[in-house]
Amino acid sequence: MSDPPRGASELHAAEEIALFPLNTVLFPGGPLEVRIFEPRYLDMIRAALKSGSEFGVLQIRAGGEVGPAETVDVGTSARIVDFYQLPGGLLGITCRGARRFRIASRRQQRDGLNLGMAQWLAEPAQVPVPARLERLARLVQALLPELGDTYAGMELRLDDACWVGYRLSEILPLRPSERQRSLELEDPLERLELIETFSASLRERTPDPGA
Repeated sequence: MSDPPRGASELHAAEEIALFPLNTVLFPGGPLEVRIFEPRYLDMIRAALKSGSEFGVLQIRAGGEVGPAETVDVGTSARIVDFYQLPGGLLGITCRGARRFRIASRRQQRDGLNLGMAQWLAEPAQVPVPARLERLARLVQALLPELGDTYAGMELRLDDACWVGYRLSEILPLRPSERQRSLELEDPLERLELIETFSASLRERTPDPGA
């Protein structure tokens, strides 16, 4: 039997998880800080803390973070690493992205919390950053220290094309659709090529202050 192609997706057994629609795209290993105030999500966080389970973050396609929302189908689960009380009865949580998933079906609880049957997407084997794209690894190395505590203490994996692609996808000022497209790609080198294209587009649409 021949080996599967680099970056080929593998679907694991489905598992029902709580869904958290947000105006952001979470990547595996990436940071997420959220302020919680809706009762359905406060209950979700309490349950996750009690059981040590993850919840799924999906980017909102239509609607808002408060009230009904239509989301994409591919997201990343979040694991809570810290929580703290904020003024006004808000709960703050700090999370890390864990595993990518694709939603096969959805249902809603009586309290309004959305649940989804998640098929976990396997990550490809580690692939080194090719010489032609080493500029992107150097860009991550230069940018992360400028982002303050958010990335403090994070292990740098500059020789891992998947890790470099995920970090650039979350820190570069990309459009929401561009971040989502990057998340959904299976091939880490294809993701880096896409980011290289996005970064060229960014330079074109960013005004030159000296012009």
